[in-house]
Amino acid sequence: MIGGRLWRIAVATLLAGLTLAFGPGSAEAQAPRLDEVSVSVFPGGFNWPSYVAQDNGLFAQHGIHVTLQATPGSVAQMTGLSQGHVDLAMTAIDNVVAYVEGEGEAPIGPQPDFVAVMGSDSSFLSLVTTSDIKSYADLRGRTLSVDARTTGFAFVLYDMLARKGLSQSDYSVEPAGGMTQRWSALKQHAQAGTLLSTPFNILARDAGFNQIATATDVIGPYQGIVAATRRSWARDHRADVVGFIRAYGQAVDWLYDPKNHDAAIRILTKNVPNISPELAEKTYAELLDPHAGFFRKGRMSIPGVRTVLALRTRYAMPHKVLADPMKYYDSSFYRAAMRQSPFVIHR
Repeated sequence: MIGGRLWRIAVATLLAGLTLAFGPGSAEAQAPRLDEVSVSVFPGGFNWPSYVAQDNGLFAQHGIHVTLQATPGSVAQMTGLSQGHVDLAMTAIDNVVAYVEGEGEAPIGPQPDFVAVMGSDSSFLSLVTTSDIKSYADLRGRTLSVDARTTGFAFVLYDMLARKGLSQSDYSVEPAGGMTQRWSALKQHAQAGTLLSTPFNILARDAGFNQIATATDVIGPYQGIVAATRRSWARDHRADVVGFIRAYGQAVDWLYDPKNHDAAIRILTKNVPNISPELAEKTYAELLDPHAGFFRKGRMSIPGVRTVLALRTRYAMPHKVLADPMKYYDSSFYRAAMRQSPFVIHR
């Protein structure tokens, strides 16, 4: 199946070249149609590689047309994925683990069909609080917000606080939804703190809120966002999955190339409403930090997945001992994507 698909991509590439050389005509009319792939995402600058892959035509070069669909939170996202309303989801791998194990927040039951196929980043999580909170100790008796109490990044928050001497009885948590919703609630002082990803943590700092710590500085390697899908859909659309991974990986490489800095900033400001040039520059510095930025080529951090499993083993109910990263990650798609094809165009 992949071989036939790659042949179609090769033909499309050749015809595109002929069209450029000799002008529009029959070659353009004969170009194969791109496969439609819908991807659920949380709004924010951390979708930068997907924006690049769209704007630079990388998805199209690999035979797919990708539509990004914003989700308000993990419950809606995982429900939509289970019902086939979206093909892929850029989501926390903890969500994949939770729903596979039947511990998800949404009332959709166990989802053994869920699987991660590509890594992306650590989620760039930072504990951000209101200006009156100066230390972990100041959070005693206060309320913090999470996306959902039993999935996503709630366990990261619990563990960060536990490592600094706070038990879950020392504070309370409220579900507030995704990053946009949690930042909005924090601005209104509805809660005293939450975990925010870049660029929301930058917005918070600039508005006078306190960034207490970054998650990875406290808990170590962490696999945050991944590309997840249903095993059944991935089997039937293997070439689309491989094409998505390859295009995403190329987009990350493109972002890390210093000569693309100005173009990268233009793409970010085009796709993220109301982001200022100054905020875009600060976002660039964090998301493309050589040591803490996007994972090169969309790789999966297996040590980071082990951290996720250790946190879920420690905090999830009912208690289960989870230890095998490969139960939730099918690496065959990533391995196929990393094999170079003579038909791949590098920008």
